[in-house]
Amino acid sequence: MIRSTGFFRSKARSVIGCCRAIAERHGGEVPRTMEELTALPGVGRKTANVLLWNAFRIPGLAVDTHVGRVVNRIGLAASDDPDTIEAQVCELFPRERWGIVTHLIGFHGRKACFARNPNCPGCAIRDLCDFPDKTPAAAKPSSRTAAGRR
Repeated sequence: MIRSTGFFRSKARSVIGCCRAIAERHGGEVPRTMEELTALPGVGRKTANVLLWNAFRIPGLAVDTHVGRVVNRIGLAASDDPDTIEAQVCELFPRERWGIVTHLIGFHGRKACFARNPNCPGCAIRDLCDFPDKTPAAAKPSSRTAAGRR
């Protein structure tokens, strides 16, 4: 089931180890604290924050590649380090909104603010964006072939 996500062998080991630890250390109940979750095999802050918000509605801001890219482009953060980004963005929003902020920013990163070719002309928050390489609204199609792209 996880083969399509990449690094499936490593992830499978982590899932098995995590489940074993939950059964042995927590009586089969998923922990509800950052400290307990990040002590589980294969669980870092991002995964713990996603789980805390989605399963228990405990506020957390999960920084994945999409969230990190968008908040840096629109000037809400200035770092490549997920923990630093999390701290910077959490200062800007009320704690009870962190989970939904994660989802909204992540969605924007997956659907519009792509890493290599952002859809700037169709971006709903284009005017807020500090990204210097914005795609112009009247961009001409590239004459480079797919093989000539970097």
